[in-house]
Amino acid sequence: MRSAVRLALSGAFLLAGCSSQIVPRPETAEESQLFGPVGMKFDSFSKVKDWSGRGAPDGVEALVEFDDRFGDRTKAAGTILFELFDYRAGWPDPRGARLANPWTASLTNYDEQKAHWETASGSYLFRLAYDQIAWNRNYVLTATFQSSSGARFFSQTVLRAQTPEGHEHGVSLVPPKEARIAG
Repeated sequence: MRSAVRLALSGAFLLAGCSSQIVPRPETAEESQLFGPVGMKFDSFSKVKDWSGRGAPDGVEALVEFDDRFGDRTKAAGTILFELFDYRAGWPDPRGARLANPWTASLTNYDEQKAHWETASGSYLFRLAYDQIAWNRNYVLTATFQSSSGARFFSQTVLRAQTPEGHEHGVSLVPPKEARIAG
């Protein structure tokens, strides 16, 4: 009898605990203004990358970070358009000919957020496949972000020629250029 009472009480407490889960509430306009993204830039670890292990580059590994008004990294919802260009040395705008069709990435739902978010770096990781990319060339990579709330951001970086992975460490990158485009 005592076992039955204990079992019934345990079940009641278990059910009560399950029903009192915290349900997330939507972000308020004030919270969005404080903690939502106000800028975007490429992380300095963006580079030409061999992610298949075959000894030749597969494309660009782009790490994109968003910052809130406090300068802290934050998450963002929307779509990103990536473009890869030849590098033109000595020009105010170093973008030469576009080398590939743009890549589009979405960050509009839970699964897409989980698939691209890198907790350690506080940035989103995108692998942009381009089989004609080479270690020994400079490239310009751009990203244009359209947020779900209507804001637009732009960033570009120069990916410098590098030693193939596994031969030597170190990547030389020109500091990213960022700008906010009013939305």
